[in-house]
Amino acid sequence: MGAWVSSMDGRERPTGLGDLPESCVAEVLVRLDPPEIGRFARLSRTFRAAASADFVWEAKLPANYRYLMEKAPGEESSKHGFGPREIFAKLCRPNRFDADTKEFWLEKYTGGFCMLISSKALTITGINDQRYWNYIPTNESRAANGLVGLFYKTGA
Repeated sequence: MGAWVSSMDGRERPTGLGDLPESCVAEVLVRLDPPEIGRFARLSRTFRAAASADFVWEAKLPANYRYLMEKAPGEESSKHGFGPREIFAKLCRPNRFDADTKEFWLEKYTGGFCMLISSKALTITGINDQRYWNYIPTNESRAANGLVGLFYKTGA
């Protein structure tokens, strides 16, 4: 049989997910990936409030997120007002730096750090010697600028 709880008007009603303490829900959400957290936040007010807890999103950020935020383009004043959830969202979008020769983002499902490096950003011995190699941009290369993809998983 189901459990019941008394409401403010004295009537009893069946208990549901919304009756769980917000701190318990937040502890569960910490162990999920960000898209799952978003789906659970739509269940009830309790889940939405728990999904907004800073410690839930701090657990999803890489250890060097402050350094990454410095590299991410945007207004400096607005970066300091971001909470962990907004920082995570900003870092999941492509962020170009070093004269647009490099780009990074967080992979939201695994927490991995992804980076693209343009061939123009690489130091190549004999770069000006046409006998060894020639840079030929093509439509098949990403954005026709010869970006090379790198990926590694941060954290545990």
